[in-house]
Amino acid sequence: MHMAVKTNRLETRVSPEERTRIEHAAAVAGMSVSAFVLAAAMERAEEVITESMTITVPADFFDALLADIDDQEPVPQLAKVARRARRHPRIVIR
Repeated sequence: MHMAVKTNRLETRVSPEERTRIEHAAAVAGMSVSAFVLAAAMERAEEVITESMTITVPADFFDALLADIDDQEPVPQLAKVARRARRHPRIVIR
């Protein structure tokens, strides 16, 4: 696996209590503080990005939406848009 060269820095200010807690957690995880903070930030970044690409709707709304879509006549222009939309938000039923 190819490792990217890390040349950029990211700094933040923390309170003494925050620093102590982060250092403790990093030690418990057996990681350097830098590796621990980066891993936590990347995990959260992925969560936020995934959430921003997700639309959550109630199941009955989704069912009604699908029924309305099924009742419509095909529109050729929408097929092109639908192919591009695969990279964009997804629907989650809850």
